[in-house]
Amino acid sequence: MPVNLSIKNAPDDVVLRLKRRAERHHRSLQGELLAIIEAAVREDRPATPAEVLAEVRQLGLSTPSEAAEVIRADRDGR
Repeated sequence: MPVNLSIKNAPDDVVLRLKRRAERHHRSLQGELLAIIEAAVREDRPATPAEVLAEVRQLGLSTPSEAAEVIRADRDGR
């Protein structure tokens, strides 16, 4: 059975950023929050090969060197 959740006293700037994120993903604020929560709890398990392949395709990578460049850029950006 679904449960209602509530977030109290959310700072205005956080709410504004969430609303913008929801718009970018063509979701309601509630839909975006649920997607964030689902992604957070999904990270507790290893990705399946199909999920990894889908992410690689989404990034448009076709060679190992391209993947290494993405990883290097992410690492260097921290």
